[in-house]
Amino acid sequence: MSPLRALVLSCSLKKSPAKSSSELIGRELLAALADHDVDGELVRVVDHDVRFGVSVDEGDGDEWPALREKVLAADILIVATPIWMGQPASVCKVVLERLDAELSEKDDQGRPLIYGKVAIVGVVGNEDGAHHVTAEVFQALNDVGFTIPAAGATYWVGEAMGSVDYNDAGPKPDTTGATTKTAAANAAHLARLLRAEAYPAI
Repeated sequence: MSPLRALVLSCSLKKSPAKSSSELIGRELLAALADHDVDGELVRVVDHDVRFGVSVDEGDGDEWPALREKVLAADILIVATPIWMGQPASVCKVVLERLDAELSEKDDQGRPLIYGKVAIVGVVGNEDGAHHVTAEVFQALNDVGFTIPAAGATYWVGEAMGSVDYNDAGPKPDTTGATTKTAAANAAHLARLLRAEAYPAI
């Protein structure tokens, strides 16, 4: 059986090669998944011309279809987003809107193509709001067919009114790091179960 595959969609507002805390937490999740024999890659969404819309292809140079192919090829999707004004980043919301199209994309047994895929979330920010952001993203991902594992999110938030980014905060092995390992372990376990036995036909 081929190894499980993970994809991180990093929803930083910063284009590469700028430092990104969202990318950091996404790469930490990939490293934790590698301990469970999961291969993966990270894509910074803002580096691509992803158009607004709710279809699988908005045309006119839209680069979402190529990213969508990566989503469909993955067993585990990781959405990594910063918090801005207490909300998921605008890039994250565009990703969720584009995933809405998957409600109409079915397999030959009538199941959404996303069924059988696992999703987890990584959140970073300088203010509180990680639980709210996680809840918003989880609900959207579940709506389109992703399965959410137990303890399926990891996050870091800095001190209120502070200016330290996760990139600069230093390792957090006993807090965010431990949560990251748990999310990765549970995601890999659930993805293997779903690969072995799919949801029933609709």
